[in-house]
Amino acid sequence: MISMRFIRIVKLGLKSLLLHKLRSGLTMLGIVFGVCSVIAMLSIGEGASQEAQDQIKRMGASNIIVRSVKPTEDQTSTNQTSRVIMYGLTYEDAERLNIPTVDVLVRMRENQKDVRFRDRKVTCRVIGTVPWYPEVANHEVAEGRFLTHIDFDNKTNVCVLGDSVARTLFLFEDPIGQIIRVGSDYFRVAGVMEPKGTAATQSGGGGESEASRLTDFMFIPITTARTWFGEYNTKSSSGSRETEYVELHELQVRVNDIRNVEATAKVVRSTIDQFHKKDDVRVIVPLELLAQARETQRIFNIVLGSIAGISLLVGGIGIMNIMLATVTERTREIGIRRALGAKKSQVITQFIVETMVLSVTGGLLGIGLGVLVPKLVTHFADMATVVTAPTLMLAFGISAAVGIIFGIYPAWRAANMDPIDALRHE
Repeated sequence: MISMRFIRIVKLGLKSLLLHKLRSGLTMLGIVFGVCSVIAMLSIGEGASQEAQDQIKRMGASNIIVRSVKPTEDQTSTNQTSRVIMYGLTYEDAERLNIPTVDVLVRMRENQKDVRFRDRKVTCRVIGTVPWYPEVANHEVAEGRFLTHIDFDNKTNVCVLGDSVARTLFLFEDPIGQIIRVGSDYFRVAGVMEPKGTAATQSGGGGESEASRLTDFMFIPITTARTWFGEYNTKSSSGSRETEYVELHELQVRVNDIRNVEATAKVVRSTIDQFHKKDDVRVIVPLELLAQARETQRIFNIVLGSIAGISLLVGGIGIMNIMLATVTERTREIGIRRALGAKKSQVITQFIVETMVLSVTGGLLGIGLGVLVPKLVTHFADMATVVTAPTLMLAFGISAAVGIIFGIYPAWRAANMDPIDALRHE
């Protein structure tokens, strides 16, 4: 009995709304665009956050990265035409970080060199490292092989190219086994790394800005790098010459248990601070960065959701405005229903149902549009977007709540009309 009465009320509400199709459609647009903006903005924010978190995870949740950083005082200009700057990690630092909770330690140093094959050339970071680098840095070999212990011990002139370097130098040729020129020396190509070498491009020394600017890289044994390139790197500009002496640009430390990362990071920081007084080494803990990224995502989603929620608020105000106008237009109808015995609760239900039909229909259309917009953003702007079920449920729930909240006052006003005054209304 109750269900049949509710179905009759819903049908009556739909009939009343369809009498003014254009007005009802324009009223729903506020809800449609409000729901769409909530979904789209949260999806874009979620996509950007997950992309950042994936990059941090690829650095290794159980890893600790220690980088050499050029001190600020050494970056200021001086009147000297020639000087030597000594900073950063040393091989002694690598020995000091062999603590009980450290499972594997990777040493890395780099030089910027021109790499040539026939008439093609590319400037890239030549990274000297150890054979076990891929397992620690989560960076796999696409074809060929990585450096071996034999290469390391014999200081062999072999190299493993980054995907970008391989494509630039060899185009459609097979790079494996080819001989390339690195500076004034010759190396044989043993392998090519996976295209998505995020960990490698982020893990170079010499400063964060330089590492992010130079996206091309290649790997050689660190023993070979010391033999051919040494620890000195000379830069000349505007009549002055600056020589940097850096033994190691980076150390990657893998902790034996992720639960020990925080404690190990404290030991690493205290050890580095003890032997480096001029702030020329930076300790990066991806697990801490991951926690910060998730907290930033939460705050970012709240801000974006609040901004998008304003659109829903405006849509709700539009619904209230239209329903108040509808109450005024149907004053005589309300008076007749009350005179025939309709209860206040029935009148309130009637108008609540009409606002709910507007908001729910607008919410469903908004969900459809909100799922489509992130796909268009991904396709045309090449931005990662992630539409999640909680986002859809949140947007739809807010749209339904808007219908109820902003429909209460018009319904209450209609139910509390005096039947006699309503019957006199023209």
